[in-house]
Amino acid sequence: MRAFVFLPALCLLLPACETASPASSSAPTYYQDVAPILAAKCVGCHVSGGIAPFPLDSYVAAGPMASPMVDAVTSGKMPPWGAEETDECTPPKAWKSDARLTDAEKQRLSDWADAGAPEGDAATAAALPTPPSLTLENPTAQIRPTSTFTPTAGTDVFMCYSFDPGFTQTEYLTGLQVVADETSVVHHVLVGIDSRGTTASDTGWYECSGGSLGGADQLIGAWAPGGSPLLTPDGTATQMDPGIRLVMQVHYHPAGATSFGPDATGFDMVYSETPPTQQAIVSLIGNASTEADGLLPGDGDPSGRATFKIPKDTAGHVETMEFPIPAGGPYSIFRLGTHMHYVGVDELVTVKHKDPLPNEAETECLIQTPHWDFNWQRSYQYDAPIADLPQLREGDTLTLRCTYDNVLTNPGVQQLLADTGETATHVVRLGETTDDEMCLIGAGLVLP
Repeated sequence: MRAFVFLPALCLLLPACETASPASSSAPTYYQDVAPILAAKCVGCHVSGGIAPFPLDSYVAAGPMASPMVDAVTSGKMPPWGAEETDECTPPKAWKSDARLTDAEKQRLSDWADAGAPEGDAATAAALPTPPSLTLENPTAQIRPTSTFTPTAGTDVFMCYSFDPGFTQTEYLTGLQVVADETSVVHHVLVGIDSRGTTASDTGWYECSGGSLGGADQLIGAWAPGGSPLLTPDGTATQMDPGIRLVMQVHYHPAGATSFGPDATGFDMVYSETPPTQQAIVSLIGNASTEADGLLPGDGDPSGRATFKIPKDTAGHVETMEFPIPAGGPYSIFRLGTHMHYVGVDELVTVKHKDPLPNEAETECLIQTPHWDFNWQRSYQYDAPIADLPQLREGDTLTLRCTYDNVLTNPGVQQLLADTGETATHVVRLGETTDDEMCLIGAGLVLP
């Protein structure tokens, strides 16, 4: 994740500071007004031992950060939430665990900071909501490698780990969360099922290609920086049979990392022997490299022939891909996550329905992440029962539009160049390494 460094506004808490002013009796206080906001929207990350650089789960911790907190919230830096409503996109359903603050909540924080961050009365503290968790609660199994791997500095590599879960009966997966270890070098993680059970390795890990699952034939989970747990909707699960092996593919990107050790990345799972009403699956869609695959011709392509090529020193470059939905649906979408690399700035996902249902637009925007940030790649889950989820049906067309700024003013490009030690932009193409680009979504689907 990208750390934000703030200077604590200590004078807000020290009566002796000449700049402090007494709080009015009507000013918001921590215990009565601010703590519930922080618990609902911030404390999932900002807790002692969490992924954020400092906690916000007590008055002692939050009070000195009042003014920097307001600056981060009003600027849109925090909380990190990529799925936004825009002039182009109004998603069909609201999102679960939406971390964005309302205008009223932002104003309350601002008024609290302006008043000197008053503490209030702990004896009459407002009830706190349960903070959102970035970990999988009560996992059935915690899978970790018995033999760790240390990547070579400066070299991207894909390593696969194969695990025997020891299933003696069919189990049904309802939750999965990757637990990344050496986060400075782990670019992404995929988890899949090897239904034939043939991927056993003497070392516990083996090199594999980025475009495969290393012998697995079904994807069940994915993680990238900022990722959140995968939880299937109530009554759904992914089937895991006896005799399978579980394969974890880890993409290591050690460029720019100065200190890292052996990696022990693993994953947690929640499963049971209770059969679901419907099956849930995870699918990766995108990365079309030719017109036959779905890539559309764009600006700068030779003679109108579709080519994925992002010119150097170019802002606003667009690559568009279309994917017809095959038979077998309808597929109900419960979760979506966009994916690009450092040069990406905006991804828009729409579906055009061949035969729209009543009250369903012919073209629906499913998600847009208009301020793409490689360091915060969470997925977003629709807040709706299965019957009301958006659908993909045979004959529909799914469209991905990815926009790239291959210019030095793009913070992602700055990070890329810092990793590689280069000083100038270069042509970027579709590929597996972090220096390449992608246009991809991860979709959680419920089968009929």
